[in-house]
Amino acid sequence: MAREIRIEISDEAYEALERAAAEKRVDAEAYARKVLDADLTRTRFLEGARQFVADHGQVFADRFGGPAGRGADAA
Repeated sequence: MAREIRIEISDEAYEALERAAAEKRVDAEAYARKVLDADLTRTRFLEGARQFVADHGQVFADRFGGPAGRGADAA
């Protein structure tokens, strides 16, 4: 289900939004929707990755070893 939100941004921010949208050949609302969705998707991914490391990082390190030292040669 789609939801509608209304936000206020400065004139400068809106002008930048219009320029970026024009470069992608979409209207400003469509561009803002895509940017917001992509940012939220990235945030969810990063939160999930952090949680995965917190939950499973030690088990992974025990099985495969920790990070190589700074002076270690690449395999």
